[in-house]
Amino acid sequence: MVKATCVPSYVYLVIPISSPCEYLLVQAFKQNLYRFPQLNFGRFDPVLSDHRRFPAVYQVAPKDTALALAMVALMVHFSWNWVMYKRLPIMYVSYNFNNYQLVIALAFAVEEINKNPHLLPNTTLGFSTYSTGEKDKFDFRNLVFSLSGEDLIFNYNCKRGIQTLVALSGPSGTISSECATLFDLYRFPQLNFGRFDPVLSDHCRFPAVYQVAPKDTALALAMVALMVHFSWNWVGLVISEEESGLRMLPQLREEMSKRRICTAFEHLVALQDPEHASLHRKIRNSVVNIIVIYVSPAKYPEDYYLALLWIKYFNCTFSESSCVTWKNCPANASLEWLPRFLFEMDMLEESYNIYNAVYAVAHALHEMLIDQAEAQAMGNGSKLVFSPSQLHPFLKNTHFNNPAGDQVILDEPKRLVAEYDIVNFWNFPEGLRQVVKVGTFSPYEFNGHQLSLSTDMIEWPIAFTETPQSICSDSCGPGFRKSPQEGSPACCFDCIPCPENEISNRTDMEQCVRCPDHQYANMEKTQCLLKSESFLDYQDPLGMALACSAVSLSTLTAAITGIFVKHHHTPIVKANNRALSYILLISLNCSFLCSLLAIGHPNTATCILQQTTFAVVFTVAVSSVLAKTLTVVLAFSAATSSWTRMRPWLVSGRPNFLIPLCTLIQLIVCGVWLGTSPPFLDTDAHSEHGHILILCNKGSTSAFYCVLGFLGSLALASFTVAFLARNLPDTFNEAKFLTFSMLLFCSVWLTFLPVYHSTQGKTMVAVEVFSSLASSAGLLGCIFVPKCYIILFRPHRNSLPAIRGQTRSGRKKSSQ
Repeated sequence: MVKATCVPSYVYLVIPISSPCEYLLVQAFKQNLYRFPQLNFGRFDPVLSDHRRFPAVYQVAPKDTALALAMVALMVHFSWNWVMYKRLPIMYVSYNFNNYQLVIALAFAVEEINKNPHLLPNTTLGFSTYSTGEKDKFDFRNLVFSLSGEDLIFNYNCKRGIQTLVALSGPSGTISSECATLFDLYRFPQLNFGRFDPVLSDHCRFPAVYQVAPKDTALALAMVALMVHFSWNWVGLVISEEESGLRMLPQLREEMSKRRICTAFEHLVALQDPEHASLHRKIRNSVVNIIVIYVSPAKYPEDYYLALLWIKYFNCTFSESSCVTWKNCPANASLEWLPRFLFEMDMLEESYNIYNAVYAVAHALHEMLIDQAEAQAMGNGSKLVFSPSQLHPFLKNTHFNNPAGDQVILDEPKRLVAEYDIVNFWNFPEGLRQVVKVGTFSPYEFNGHQLSLSTDMIEWPIAFTETPQSICSDSCGPGFRKSPQEGSPACCFDCIPCPENEISNRTDMEQCVRCPDHQYANMEKTQCLLKSESFLDYQDPLGMALACSAVSLSTLTAAITGIFVKHHHTPIVKANNRALSYILLISLNCSFLCSLLAIGHPNTATCILQQTTFAVVFTVAVSSVLAKTLTVVLAFSAATSSWTRMRPWLVSGRPNFLIPLCTLIQLIVCGVWLGTSPPFLDTDAHSEHGHILILCNKGSTSAFYCVLGFLGSLALASFTVAFLARNLPDTFNEAKFLTFSMLLFCSVWLTFLPVYHSTQGKTMVAVEVFSSLASSAGLLGCIFVPKCYIILFRPHRNSLPAIRGQTRSGRKKSSQ
């Protein structure tokens, strides 16, 4: 009994103060207060033999001081000198004085309400407390006595003379549900001041139970938000096997799965396993750094537990005159000296719930008294009489602000969702567990703003010099993507580089992103860069070299043409058909200039002209060489055969008709090409890294190879005829020069084909231009340079007598 005066209204509190394992010693301590004789029939206990501490305890069992001697004698008898022993855990007496704070909160709230003239005027609240262990069978006898107005205490029969009005139960939901079994029989109001329990919210099973605590539905979300804030994605879970823990586990799993947080291990803590050996093994074998675990009073002088607390921790002694006062305590002793795991000075959540519960009862009772007073005024003025069950409608509608300004609502549908304080245990002062609030979590805020945390206030354990990391795999930086490890959780992965032309610009990306066609990935694979256009430009060294070569060769061809025109009357120019020489020189000059169409930024017109002019100009050049070769053969035949038979062929110039005929055939092929699938401007974004190639697409590949095939046929025919006529006597070795020129021409284009198909981009264009220049330069050098040498440096050989002399000598050699 904390307060034993008879009062009109009474509040009943049910809480566990001591653990069940110490029941015997606690009862001995209580009975010693009243000098009540106690006989212990268990095994001999040296602790109970201390008559200064337990003067009223007598032990029946004999002393077992010889037990160790007997055990060793047995070992000696059997010659056992190598044995193993295991020390079983001993149940020591320990007091949960933090639950005692609940009693203080109740007393404070009752006293505050009794002093409030505006709340329950002319009415005084009182209370009594009842303690039980969570494992003990509930002693309903004391409970029934207390609810009926009597308290059963050793050597006393204290009868208050008035019935209890409301019961406050907790902090365990198990205790509340066991109490509710009895209270519901009489519709007795019961307020649970423990943490919110969804089981007790079932009004079909517990119609008389009200919960003071706000809903805990956002607790899992708050815990996961803290993990996300510190980037912890590899954690261990330690959950109690109680019903609340089993409810919390799936909620945590769901929220962690949404945020891709994995568990290294999950362990359910069994209350009957005090050593937790399996948990220790899991922690040692894991690599996690983060483990989530879900698991001034001297004002009241008549408090037995307060006396017990001071005697236990400050070495005080009981006063001979009173069992609830003490003496011989240290000077200026204070409960603030105690470590917080022994006695918490800050208000507990349950203490605050008790405070709100008492005020809820007071407000409901106040409204009920007003309601009955009004009914009495309208009735016969009889005395106010009510039962506890009449308080239910008023408790259900209770909605008020407590003295601290917080809302208190007992109606289940309107109940608020809990907001959470985030606290940090500091090691300073060492061993006292100084609790510091470092943040809050409010489910009413918008996503991303629910968690408010002052990271600079957090003091991490000594082993960590900075914010601890708890991850299974290091984050994959930009340029890499995550690759899941087979058989491992999603948080365990390997980091592999992004493929070609793909990037990742954030950490821990699941897939790399391909760059658009007009962009390319940088070397680090972290961003896409804009591709630059690439073509065979005049400013490019290769393009400039080819352009200069084309212009130089064109200039040389023009100079040779000028020399031939200037010396057109000389025998060397007249020999082998002067007109064919002019046609060949003009076509070679055009072929050099056509190469410039492939240099510079291409467009549709240059793409079409580049292919068609190449085909026509080279057809004219090669057909001219064929005509010149045939002319040489006919001239030799005319000199060796009857002049009459060969004269029409030479005089009529029939070999010259090969040029327009072959050109017409090539024009027809080009016309079909342009009519079906002409060349067009195209881009290639994949062949060259970081560049978009601007090039001319051939259009119809078949037409392109038909053009090349026709040119190849003409070149092969010219080479064959020239090779067969290479030993024919000639004044200026025309047949040999024609053979060498066609051999060089065919060699260039046979080399061109494999090289052309093995290159890409502007290099391909450069190979095409180079082949055109090289083949044309071969014809120019082999056919016309020797003639120019004679004209300019050996003019004596460019005379008619010299030519005749060379001709006679050549015929004699051939006849011999």
